[in-house]
Amino acid sequence: MPRKEKSFPIDRLFRVLADRTRLRLLNLVADKEICVCYFVEILGSSQPKISRHLAYLRRAGIVAARREGRWMHYRLLAPRDAVASSMLQDTLARLRELPDMRRDVAKLDTGCCAATSSEGASTAPQPAIVSISRQAV
Repeated sequence: MPRKEKSFPIDRLFRVLADRTRLRLLNLVADKEICVCYFVEILGSSQPKISRHLAYLRRAGIVAARREGRWMHYRLLAPRDAVASSMLQDTLARLRELPDMRRDVAKLDTGCCAATSSEGASTAPQPAIVSISRQAV
């Protein structure tokens, strides 16, 4: 008997979207794979706080991570569930309309980590543009 694919729990998506820091992180990874040091620089938050929120997003199946040397890179994953995926895409589209979210992306686009304000950030790999992957959640 073929296995029935699980649907993405919508309540999990709403919990992910219920936090401003997570919304800012999702806004930044919407179109790019980004090293964690960029999040720290742009959001002006501590690395442990950023990592805690990224871990939450990973457990929810909304972002994926990969290691490159000592650097962790994050990218957006779209849920396979059509309703959850549509809701996430709609949310991301609305986030892009908000001035503070546009400022975050502008900081990323201007090479925020080229400055010396974050130790090691200037040597981190540059963000890579990626397409949203489809992965079972």
